[in-house]
Amino acid sequence: MRRTSDEASAGRRRFLRAAATSTAIAATAWARLGSAGEAHEEAEVTPGEDLMQEHGVLERILLVYDESARRIERGEPLDLAVVTEAAGIVRRFVEDYHEQNEEHFVFPRLETAKREVELVAVLRLQHRRGREMTDEVVRRSSAGKASPELAQLLLGFERMYRPHAAREDTVVFPAFRRVVGGAAYRDLGEQFEEQEHARFGGHGFEDTVAAVARLESRLGIEDLARFTPT
Repeated sequence: MRRTSDEASAGRRRFLRAAATSTAIAATAWARLGSAGEAHEEAEVTPGEDLMQEHGVLERILLVYDESARRIERGEPLDLAVVTEAAGIVRRFVEDYHEQNEEHFVFPRLETAKREVELVAVLRLQHRRGREMTDEVVRRSSAGKASPELAQLLLGFERMYRPHAAREDTVVFPAFRRVVGGAAYRDLGEQFEEQEHARFGGHGFEDTVAAVARLESRLGIEDLARFTPT
C-alpha cells in the first residue's frame, strides 16, 4: 500500500532527526577521545619555567654546599669528593649551560629594550665571579684539605646565588617574557629544549637532578622532612 504524501514527509523528518542525533553522538565521542589523547601529551614548558626549574637544581646544590661548610666548620667528617662533584655540576649545568642561555638569549633582549639594565649588569658580574669561585672550590676541594677557607668560599657562593636566582625569577624572567612576546617566547622554549638535548642527551635535566640527589644522599640530607622545624 502506497504511503500518503503526509506520511512520506513525516518519515523523512524522522530520518533527518535520527541522522542528526547520530552525528551529534559521533562528534561528542570523537571530542572525548581527542581530549583523552591530549591529556596524555606533555605540556609545553616555557623558557621562564625551564630556567626556573634549573634554578631548583642550583638551589639543591647550594644545600650540598651549606651542609659541607657546616661540617668543615664543626670538624665533622666530610668526603671532599662530594664538594668537587657538586662544583662539577655547577660548572657543567649551571655555568656552561644555564647561564649561557641567560647571557645569549635573556640579557641581550632586556638590554636592547632598556629594561632592568642595571640589574642585568650586576647579574653578569655575578656570573663571572661565580665562575672564579667555582675554580677555587674545585682547586681547594681536590687538594683534600677541609680548610676554613673552603667553608667560607662555599658559604660566599651560596650567599651570592640565592638572591641572584631570586631576582631573576621575580624580576628578570617576567620582564623577559613581556619584552619577547608570545610566539617568539614559545620558539625560544623549543630552542632551549634542543640545546639541552644536544648538550646532555634526551634526559639531561632528569639526569642532573639524579646526580644532585646522590650527593644529598652521601651527606645524609636527602630526606626533606628533616628540614621541618620541630
